[in-house]
Amino acid sequence: MKKQLSRRAFLRASSDAARGSCLVLTMPMILTACRRAEEAVINEEEFLNLSEEEVTEYAAIAARIIPTDETPGATEAGVIYFIDQVLGHGREQERLILQEGLRELQAATALKPSASYFHELDELQQDHLLLEFEDTEFFGTIRYLTIAGMFSSPEYRGNRDNIGFDLLGFEDRHAWASPYGYYDADYVDKGE
Repeated sequence: MKKQLSRRAFLRASSDAARGSCLVLTMPMILTACRRAEEAVINEEEFLNLSEEEVTEYAAIAARIIPTDETPGATEAGVIYFIDQVLGHGREQERLILQEGLRELQAATALKPSASYFHELDELQQDHLLLEFEDTEFFGTIRYLTIAGMFSSPEYRGNRDNIGFDLLGFEDRHAWASPYGYYDADYVDKGE
């Protein structure tokens, strides 16, 4: 059975997405990052703002925040391209915060006997380590960017192939007629 989340439940749950983040994006900022991420993917460009190590590590973190299971996750949605675009010009302070957080995460990773880098740990080890960082500005920011990249407009490649919309059960149609669908079911049932 396909799991669906009502739109209102999703909005309530996602209202905390920016909690603990060192940056908050406006809709124009998200759309610009999505548009630029789409161009980067289409043109097979290298990452513009992140180092190869940052790309690998942030992508691994994003993959644990929204993992791939029976449904696609952050990896398939191309979230790392979105993160690369957001951390461009004018975001030097936020990048420094993330770089420092990544150094701390890698230092904690080095204490594990099986890996030198976070992405080399198995999923269970990654999850346990991320729990230790859950209340940090570093994790709050990566979580926020992952969610923003996952559920932004697929038109701009922030949500490649409607992956995020599919997880919500949202159908992107040209025009809507009532009844509006499952995502409003709780609203209709309550008589609101």
